[in-house]
Amino acid sequence: MAQEVGNTFQTRFNEEFGSPSERAATKVRPFLNSYVKEFIKNSPFAVMATSGENGKCDASPKGGMPGFIKILDDTHLLLPDVAGNKLFQSYSNLDNNPNVGILFFIPGLDDTVRVNGSASIISKEELEAQNVSLQLYETDENSKHLQGIIIEVQESYGHCPRAFKFSKFWDVETINTNRSNRPISDRLDQFSSN
Repeated sequence: MAQEVGNTFQTRFNEEFGSPSERAATKVRPFLNSYVKEFIKNSPFAVMATSGENGKCDASPKGGMPGFIKILDDTHLLLPDVAGNKLFQSYSNLDNNPNVGILFFIPGLDDTVRVNGSASIISKEELEAQNVSLQLYETDENSKHLQGIIIEVQESYGHCPRAFKFSKFWDVETINTNRSNRPISDRLDQFSSN
């Protein structure tokens, strides 16, 4: 059971492993501060996490030109939905549970930004009323908006670079090695019966 202490909640994990530093505890804000806004405006890639009413989870990659996720004001984001595989796992989850988490990335930077909130699905017509245009580097015959999501921000903050440093995620040598000598089979192999 979580108990509120100051701006943060103390959980059984805090009782076992200690409280967050004051800096960590105070960075979580119920709005988009200037740093978070700047990061989102320059981010071409994000991962959106959802969970349905039965607890079934989904994490979905989202991409476009930097700023493809729009900042409407200090507490609202607009995420356009570009047509994809039509499994609609995230949207089915949002139909039953509006809670959403988004992790923003900028290539080459070890920092990330996290935004948690409540999402509302809007129609293509509502999306167009916001003057949102398709912002993709590469398009194909399926590149079009289907609908969108308005996210009401409940928490936002910059996240430290430790995970990127632990994993050498942006290491140029590793990236070049993976490109020239792919460590996994081709993506189409997932359709084989083995």
